[in-house]
Amino acid sequence: MSRRRRERLHLNAEINVVSLIDVMMLLMVIFMITAPMMQGGIDIALPTAKARPLEAKRQLAVSVTRDGRVFVDDTPLSLAEFEGSFRTLADQKGTEGGVYLRADAGVPYGTVVRVLGVMRASGVGDVGLVAEPETP
Repeated sequence: MSRRRRERLHLNAEINVVSLIDVMMLLMVIFMITAPMMQGGIDIALPTAKARPLEAKRQLAVSVTRDGRVFVDDTPLSLAEFEGSFRTLADQKGTEGGVYLRADAGVPYGTVVRVLGVMRASGVGDVGLVAEPETP
């Protein structure tokens, strides 16, 4: 009797991967939709200029918004906080390759010069000014 029982029980070794593929495709669609939204960051209207494009490197980026706030990468600072802490932030994040300065087109020139002066006084030798290319 036990021999008959062994013959009737089959082991099904197939794995149904259709549901796994469905989940993978769903996640891929979700990431494709949300990835462009994550690129935002700081809202700045860059000025336009005739200049050659910068090489895309992952470097420290300092952004100045229209209302005078300063962001080091994504860390918001007031202008006074920026003056007091930029040297330590630059030492922590490394500025061997330089720093990118992104300023809104509506920021007063004096504010941009003040931020640039703080960066130069901190020992940053290479500052790249970021602008949008002119359109014909």
